[in-house]
Amino acid sequence: MKVLIAGAGIGGLTAALSLAEAGIEVTVLESVREIRPLGVGINLQPHAVRELIELGLGEALAATGIATAEHVYTDERGGILFREPRGAAAGYHWPQYSIHRGELQLLLLEAVRERLGQAAVRTGTRVVDFTVDSDAVCVQLVDRASGVRSELTADLLVGADGLHSAVRARLHPSEGPLLWSGVRMYRGTAEAATFLTGRSAVIAQGAGGLTFLAYPISQRVAERGRALVNWVFQVPIAEPGPLAGEADWNSPADPAELLDHLDQFDGWRDHWLDLPALIGGGGPILRFPMVDRDPLPSWGADRVTLLGDAAHPMYPVGANGASQAIVDARVLAYRLAGMGESAVGQLADVRGALTTYEQERAAATAAVVEANRVMLSADGALSTVTDDYRRATGAEVERLNGRASLAPRAARNAV
Repeated sequence: MKVLIAGAGIGGLTAALSLAEAGIEVTVLESVREIRPLGVGINLQPHAVRELIELGLGEALAATGIATAEHVYTDERGGILFREPRGAAAGYHWPQYSIHRGELQLLLLEAVRERLGQAAVRTGTRVVDFTVDSDAVCVQLVDRASGVRSELTADLLVGADGLHSAVRARLHPSEGPLLWSGVRMYRGTAEAATFLTGRSAVIAQGAGGLTFLAYPISQRVAERGRALVNWVFQVPIAEPGPLAGEADWNSPADPAELLDHLDQFDGWRDHWLDLPALIGGGGPILRFPMVDRDPLPSWGADRVTLLGDAAHPMYPVGANGASQAIVDARVLAYRLAGMGESAVGQLADVRGALTTYEQERAAATAAVVEANRVMLSADGALSTVTDDYRRATGAEVERLNGRASLAPRAARNAV
């Protein structure tokens, strides 16, 4: 079997590693010419870390990210409301990691090129269209440097090309605009003194719906006795509704713009984390709208499916987007591995494996999309909200610890 993956993000690269583990030939098609460590921090939940560890990436993760020990909820002045243990401290068999998104992407890219070969990832290659027949999917490509068009054929196309997915647009051409929560997010990183346990994430909430998060994301900086702090401000500025225009994840913002927002609310400058110093003391500040989409009734068709943000964009309030993409990748490989050698190339068998994958993941991720919306709008006790979130997203400790492996070899052995 040969699979083409559109997008060399976290989900696409995890899918490449997982499909290769299942003995499937994979080529990743990435639109950008050079994959660089862009973005800021993200969290990998234990259900995603488990999958990356089973892919043999445990040591690399531990050397790069911070194994988060707790979430500490405060008010705007820093008064601690309650603490919530996370990862191994909460009883999971696997840690939670806070990590720079770009460093995680490069870690995965290095593993793909090492295991599958340099040619497994084609950069500067944009997927623009595809056609499907009974034997294969034919994918139309454009070389970003030359403008030259070409075609590749495969047994399966996976759209892992993110929020503005070309594959999704082709599958669902009448879909409307992204849905905006009315919240504008500001994100950045800054080196600072360690705080609390050195492995603590702080979530502060105040009047007017303003929310602040901060957590360390670099093991290398921690070894120097400092913290590379990823920080996020969520600022409600409008009523929810369709987004006018595009959502640009890398739109820069001036620190003064965010400090002006901060001054509209009492108390925030009194927080012991010294928020103005974090805002003004680091690298670029990124500004973008918090958006998602309503879950699709179906993701793909015949030999084409979706994965990650291309399938289920969600609010980042539950710190689950990258984690769900990783689980998508593993379930997809598990289901394709379970087809058996005799099924290679047969449309009915490919469709059956994809249908099972989509049924599992569409229901699970739709629950996460809804749970994130509930968490954003929640005005009740935070401890109750976090407990409800774990139940809604299938992240209870006993449930994850007791689940069977999603490694493709487990599916092959079951055939």
